[in-house]
Amino acid sequence: MKVIFMGSPDFSVPTLRALVDAGHEIACVYAQPPRAAGRRGLAEVKTPVHQAAELLGLPVRTPLNFKAEEDRAAFAALKADVAVVVAYGLLLPEAILSGTRHGCFNGHASLLPRWRGAAPLQRAIMAGDSETGMMVMKMDKGLDTGPVALTEKVAITPDMTAGALHDRMMQVGARLMVKAMAALEAGTLQLCEQAAEGATYARKIDKGETRVDFSRPAEAVHNHVRGLSPFPGAWFETAFADGKPERVKLLETRLATGSGPAGTVIDAEAGIVACGTGAVALARLQKAGGKALDAEAFLRGHPLPKGTVLG
Repeated sequence: MKVIFMGSPDFSVPTLRALVDAGHEIACVYAQPPRAAGRRGLAEVKTPVHQAAELLGLPVRTPLNFKAEEDRAAFAALKADVAVVVAYGLLLPEAILSGTRHGCFNGHASLLPRWRGAAPLQRAIMAGDSETGMMVMKMDKGLDTGPVALTEKVAITPDMTAGALHDRMMQVGARLMVKAMAALEAGTLQLCEQAAEGATYARKIDKGETRVDFSRPAEAVHNHVRGLSPFPGAWFETAFADGKPERVKLLETRLATGSGPAGTVIDAEAGIVACGTGAVALARLQKAGGKALDAEAFLRGHPLPKGTVLG
């Protein structure tokens, strides 16, 4: 089929490549515009999808939005059979949703209607969900409310981070979208309306919620940490030997046994910290400007004696 692909981050790239490998004609790739990056913000960096499309020799467009009539007309002029959307980063207007013969199909990383919105992977882990999945849905005017075509469930293991789930899901999503497009081309793709009950919203991760709150139960702390790992990363502050409070990213934890005042190191050698109930073991940490290290290496260079308070 003649396909318009719309995506921006790393998560979207495997689907683009899989569609090309499956023999579809990619009429054009749409991605978010290049953004200023680097410490000084001087250089503009293209999105991963933009870079991948150029390597594949595909034309790329990067409109800021589709408010301009010329952008909508340019989209329609491609006369594509279908648009495939994976983490593009824009709510699409009706002119785009209906701008191809079969409409727009989205690869969404949750078991809809649970976790509609921007951060479904992180929110699923932070909520302690034991499974999630990829879904291919036909887009409508709502936020992830359209009818679903295909689903593949994915287990969330107790210590899985958002990064590990991301890498698993983007491969599942690529395979599922190719399957959906094959069925669409054959005229056998069936759509099913989403359930009316159980809708939840996966709001974008805010920096204000990344600080670790050790007063919460250990399982909630553990889920919070792994749901934000590796980016943007949960963090705490503590004073090391020089007495100056420093921020430390906490990238991995493990559930542990023990009790004490919340946020207090109760086992220095094992890096165990008491929570509101139960405890967690620090497993992977990173100081500002430093490398991410496993707990043994980190604590060897930056000891946290028993009784140290993290907050």
